[in-house]
Amino acid sequence: MSDAIERLTALFEKFPGIGPRQAGRFVQYLLHISPSARRELVESVQRLSGSVHQCPKCMRYHSEKNKTCGLCSSEDRDGELLAIVAADADLAALEKSSTYKGRYFVLGGTISFGSENINGLRIKQLLDSLASRVKDGLKEIILAFPANPEGDATATRLRDEISGLRNPNLRITTLGRGLSTGSELEYADPETLKNAFESRR
Repeated sequence: MSDAIERLTALFEKFPGIGPRQAGRFVQYLLHISPSARRELVESVQRLSGSVHQCPKCMRYHSEKNKTCGLCSSEDRDGELLAIVAADADLAALEKSSTYKGRYFVLGGTISFGSENINGLRIKQLLDSLASRVKDGLKEIILAFPANPEGDATATRLRDEISGLRNPNLRITTLGRGLSTGSELEYADPETLKNAFESRR
């Protein structure tokens, strides 16, 4: 594909939730903004590889100076709680809601409904980290996944995996149905997230 407009449109189509029409709009927008604005966008994308890294504890991406992110290194977070979320965007939504003050682990996605394929998910890293987290005071794991079949399948699989560790002092809960079926955490409003946390079981 040699045409620059078509090539960039095809790249935008690979973004989650972006179809051909939206991808085309993105390209048209870039054509109409100033060269300096386009340059700033290009430089920001290039800086991602140099300044952004993954936290070894929660697995989220961040651009802070230390390798461990501020959420994981903060002493103000409640080490008794660990929310497991599918993606960085879900973690950001929970932080924005100011509802939850515990620690996090980003799983990297959810299991496809009807499939046990877990390639790409950080289940092993999560399980490997639990012994030290329990030693540091972890008492409850909150499975904070979308209220859809994929989220439910992931929660079921993790509950089974964590229960297999046979730690009787570890409570495993899921978010309450303050979230309507089909809801993505990323798009939930703060009050809905608050209700979901308060009604977890």
